[in-house]
Amino acid sequence: MFYTYILLCADNLYYVGFTQNLESRLKEHNEGTLGAAYTFIRRPVTLVYSESFDTQLKAIMRERQLKGWSHAKKEALINGNLDSLKTLSKRTVK
Repeated sequence: MFYTYILLCADNLYYVGFTQNLESRLKEHNEGTLGAAYTFIRRPVTLVYSESFDTQLKAIMRERQLKGWSHAKKEALINGNLDSLKTLSKRTVK
């Protein structure tokens, strides 16, 4: 099983990643080890959202999608606010 996850950092920013072991990866982020450079200065971090996938490719694809989302759109997903998520997904044409 693979996971895409969102962490809430101490500076109120979100970090999106993927892993095969959520518990271990969260520990690594909070200890500042194994590629946790972005979160190192933003510790402590808290797991606020995760999704599971049967393949690594699906988890990576979802991670890339979520990384492109705004802070507000990530919050809507985390809070399960589907109406806001739909509204924030609409593009305005200029």
